[in-house]
Amino acid sequence: MAEYDQDNVFAKILRGELPAHKVYEDEHTLAFMDVFPHAPGHTLVIPKAPSRTMLEADAEDLCHVMRTLQKVARAVKEATGADGIRIMQLNEAPAGQEVFHTHFHIIPAYEGQRPKRPTEMAPPEELAAMAEKIRAALE
Repeated sequence: MAEYDQDNVFAKILRGELPAHKVYEDEHTLAFMDVFPHAPGHTLVIPKAPSRTMLEADAEDLCHVMRTLQKVARAVKEATGADGIRIMQLNEAPAGQEVFHTHFHIIPAYEGQRPKRPTEMAPPEELAAMAEKIRAALE
């Protein structure tokens, strides 16, 4: 297995070296807006403990992530008015993983709409506004 890269973008977000539009944070997990969203409200949930993939993550860390994932997914669905929610998790480059820190995608889904592959970053003001809506739905 490849070694965990302490300089991956999510590790830098966790250390406060890069900005993120945070939605939820606790002792074990962080949820924030994906800057290349497949749909408005696309949110990521990560463990704070370092692990390259879910296959290498500590089981207890994954339990914390699952609790956060469920909580945030409910809030994303409410905040976006989505008809459904896609949960996506990829392990290693052949599966499509691009950032090598365990993470889960929460992607709002709508009746009659296919998911899109983003080609550009979302405007920061849109991400900030959506993060605020999701935080409000968590309360």
